[in-house]
Amino acid sequence: MADKKMSASRKNYLKSLLLEIGEKLLEEERQEAEEDKMRYMEENCPTLSLPGTMQELQELCRKLHKQIDLVDDERYDMELKMTKSDKEITDLKLMVQDLNGKFKKPALKKVRMSADAMLAALLGSKHKVSMDLRANLKQVKKEVKEEEKPVGDWRKNVEDKSGMDGRKKMFETDSQI
Repeated sequence: MADKKMSASRKNYLKSLLLEIGEKLLEEERQEAEEDKMRYMEENCPTLSLPGTMQELQELCRKLHKQIDLVDDERYDMELKMTKSDKEITDLKLMVQDLNGKFKKPALKKVRMSADAMLAALLGSKHKVSMDLRANLKQVKKEVKEEEKPVGDWRKNVEDKSGMDGRKKMFETDSQI
């Protein structure tokens, strides 16, 4: 029977039947969940009858606060169980991926290490020599060029630069240099 192919209309008919059955099952699950919810509410939350006096009202408030505390404790315990089980699930998934040989590489964190620390981490106790990177650099000799400007009499410079003609000469000499 595996050798024979189904026609497109037969496939569509079977898909529609499966979808109808799935819809019915989902509707039944919704109804059951609603009934369970109503049953739970009837058991744990009786109908509220407000008392007439102030003392009875305060007593009711105290009772409700105690119930709220109990529910919060249960909720906290459930959250802890959920986080613990989620962590176990992720650990088991990683173990399965490791066994299959297919695993995602985690994002690496940046770590600041000196060259000495990196070599010590890689080579272990074999690494004894400190690595001075600056010692391996080439030495470059700098040639200092000193331009000597002719030093003149400062009084002459003041007289030359005074007035509008002097300023004009100052700009002309700057552009020529």
